[in-house]
Amino acid sequence: MYLHQRIDSSRLVVLLAQWTRAERAPAQQDVAEQLGQWLSVVDAVELNGSLRSIEAHMAPSAAGDESAIDAQALEDLLHKTKADLTRLATAPARSARPLRERADNTPVEQPDPQVQADFAAHGPRYAEQQKQLDARLGALRTQVRAALLKGPAPLRQLAALDGVMEQMLGVREQRLWASLPGHLERRFVQLRKAHQARVQASGQADDPLRWRQAGGWLAGFEQDLQALLLAEMQVRMQPIMGLLEAARNENRRTGNQE
Repeated sequence: MYLHQRIDSSRLVVLLAQWTRAERAPAQQDVAEQLGQWLSVVDAVELNGSLRSIEAHMAPSAAGDESAIDAQALEDLLHKTKADLTRLATAPARSARPLRERADNTPVEQPDPQVQADFAAHGPRYAEQQKQLDARLGALRTQVRAALLKGPAPLRQLAALDGVMEQMLGVREQRLWASLPGHLERRFVQLRKAHQARVQASGQADDPLRWRQAGGWLAGFEQDLQALLLAEMQVRMQPIMGLLEAARNENRRTGNQE
């Protein structure tokens, strides 16, 4: 229930649901419901066994063997990582061709609109961004978990549980991330077809130079690409934010200053 609620409330699901409705696709299972059905009965039994093992073997440390968690330092690190990844996600698309004059007089520093009209120019870019998200946030999650394992028993139990959940859900998460470029490509095709229909209905000639200008279909797709990246980042960050929130709460409970 918690996993379903967490996914259902994310910007990722909201965005994908909007795109799905815009496609006017046949009635299908709710996006959040599809993503939330990650734990089978076997998984639930395995998780229950892991919980019992963590509770049984994570005894309180000897007096003086526990240290307060510097939650503020970890939170600062999260903010820095988020800012770095946000800058990468929102950076303008780079030119897909060598910087030289073009026949259509497009400024050389701008991406060629004709090249950008093919999704092949965008798929690898999204995949590279995903690698950055996976590497940076994966390393940060491991670092936060390691810090909690040095703290009081409740935090050590939570860190151990997070390790179990990451291992249990890791394969399913990777499948989810791998599916996002497919959603993005369908959105790309949808926007391009809508643009072509508008041009045909107007009876005017198409102007590739306007595609990336405000209101153009490529400009709209660029906004959607960035929105999807930021929504994916939000979901990937949630386990880390949960660990940090628990550390802050534990510090307040025990009277330790952050």
